[in-house]
Amino acid sequence: MSACSRFRSLGLVSLLALAPVLVPAPARAISEADRPAIEQMIKDYLLKNPEVLRDAIAELERRMKAAENKRRSETLKESRALLNDSPRGVVVGNPKGDVVLVEFFDYNCGYCRRALDDMMNLVKTDPKLKIVLKEFPVLGKSSVDAARVAVAVRMQDPGGKYLEFHRKLLGGGGEVALERALAAAKEVGLDMARLDRDLKSKEIEATLEESAELSDKLSISGTPTYVVGDEVVPGAIGFAALKTKIDAVRKCGVTVC
Repeated sequence: MSACSRFRSLGLVSLLALAPVLVPAPARAISEADRPAIEQMIKDYLLKNPEVLRDAIAELERRMKAAENKRRSETLKESRALLNDSPRGVVVGNPKGDVVLVEFFDYNCGYCRRALDDMMNLVKTDPKLKIVLKEFPVLGKSSVDAARVAVAVRMQDPGGKYLEFHRKLLGGGGEVALERALAAAKEVGLDMARLDRDLKSKEIEATLEESAELSDKLSISGTPTYVVGDEVVPGAIGFAALKTKIDAVRKCGVTVC
């Protein structure tokens, strides 16, 4: 909501709150002739009592946040199977882990490159953790091209070679585009003839569309974004913060016990 629309809503809230004062019982319809006087009374009241506006803003934000949290919680429940168990996601760590961490990433995202070490440290230190990687190319054509190659790599070898490919692309610097992604696939030993065929497969578009649909439902717009337990977590928040949330989910089912 923009600032202007927010204050229009607050004007209505204030008017409704003041209605018992301004319109004595029995209530009567407000005529156009009455409107200027009533608007002036509201203005005078708010100038003398600005804390009413502050409290109204706080209450509006509380209600909006509660509504958004409820909507997102319901969407997470509806999307859990696609997030955690879709064959179009790549699993790193323990496939039967008791906690699932989903990461939406882009190969050209600098913060995703920083987050790569966080993921590898989590895998190393938490043998019960399942991590699911979701291709989410949001930074232009080069990212889309790299993601398409990555999906083809997953189709051929969703295990060790995909992870090796993934680390090569995120572990380097500079732009990641088609040629670099193909070179990385070749370096890790993929069958390039098959990869070329798989790049023409409908599975490529279906995988990217699945990630896009999930991101729309969960209001995900940037990378990296994590989904863990009951929470969608935007940004590269670091190993310690992720571990705290994972431990909380393991202990009590939510990210904040």
